[in-house]
Amino acid sequence: MSLRERDKAVNWHPYTQMKTAGDAIPIMRGKGVYLFDDDGNKYIDVVSSWWVTLHGHANPYIAQRVFEQMNSLEQVIFAGFTHEPAIQLSENLLKLLPGNQEKVFYSDNGSTAVEVALKMCIQFAHNQGKEKTKILAFKNAYHGDTFGAMSVSERSIWTKPFGKMLFEVIFIDIPNSENLESLQSQIKNISDEIACFIYEPLVQGAAGMLMYDAERLNELMKFCREQGILMIQDEVFTGFGRTGKLFAADYLSESPDIMCFSKGLTGGTMPMGITTCSGKIFNAFLSDDKYKTLFHGHSFTANPLSCTAALASMELLLKDETLENINLICEKHSKFSQTLKQHSNVENVRQTGTILAWDFKTGHETSYFNEIGKRVYEEFLLRGIVMRPLGNVMYLVPPYCITSGELDFIYKNISEVLDIKI
Repeated sequence: MSLRERDKAVNWHPYTQMKTAGDAIPIMRGKGVYLFDDDGNKYIDVVSSWWVTLHGHANPYIAQRVFEQMNSLEQVIFAGFTHEPAIQLSENLLKLLPGNQEKVFYSDNGSTAVEVALKMCIQFAHNQGKEKTKILAFKNAYHGDTFGAMSVSERSIWTKPFGKMLFEVIFIDIPNSENLESLQSQIKNISDEIACFIYEPLVQGAAGMLMYDAERLNELMKFCREQGILMIQDEVFTGFGRTGKLFAADYLSESPDIMCFSKGLTGGTMPMGITTCSGKIFNAFLSDDKYKTLFHGHSFTANPLSCTAALASMELLLKDETLENINLICEKHSKFSQTLKQHSNVENVRQTGTILAWDFKTGHETSYFNEIGKRVYEEFLLRGIVMRPLGNVMYLVPPYCITSGELDFIYKNISEVLDIKI
């Protein structure tokens, strides 16, 4: 049996209707921005394999560091024990974050990092004898697929089967100059009941790369701070250079109480989630009363291999050549966006740092399930490019090791595909 046949016999793929889906493409190896399949075809991975692969595939420096760590300590329970990679990673990460972030809690993916943050906020109030259970979130939000993360995400076809099981959330519009005052009034009226406000800063990725203004978010954050509302900044997607700066937090003068990270955290090498918090949050759990403990954990909490991969990835991220290439990507995206804006089949071109997105005009209702996405995906595969549209929303989120020539190749093919009647 071929790999395709064997896969179909045993595997259930994510976000995939298995009855109608074609065969999954077996990938045999990766190198830099490229993936190689079982037929010898080469593809440029311009979506960084679901937005995680910062430094390209099979990065030799990260691989060597993980190999060395594997020969000394591969795993140890993180309750009652610790190890150098976890300590060093926490120290290094906290130096890059807003100054109020003081503690690191490890988990294993972005959804779980969000779950931990929500539990921190709700128990923060509970530990002080208060019951605050309402959550504030943006419309069109996406924070993950576990139950808590689904609850604070936009109610949609994705969450419909579980609707009655999701907890109460108050969804508000993204702030702008016209609605900011009314949003503040709405929040003020219920501030005593709100446990926290969770948001994706600057870019709502899974919603269709929806982008918004840092200045208005900053004003809303300042208002929430004045109302005593805890804030969770979900940087699972935007963290580690995606916005053109190390974190979306670097565009803001206000600081959240809690931050969530995953995806690019380990450079795409190992699964890991992190939730950081302020001393204020942490101190609310310090008590002689054992029932005020944060009762949350994972078997692979602070796994030494994942911590080592994250340390290596962050070292690469902070190198001058990486930061210069991030700037190169931003500049070339900006220039190409002007070309996109002139095309008759394109609308709503937008960019935040290394993230470039645009809508393919369809002439009818657009959504994640728009068939044009599937047709565009298949056309780009034929051209040796992995692009995974969100319905009619096209986007580029390339690895930071991509070259100017490789970007030009991608831009050229995008222009050609836009001219085809898909």
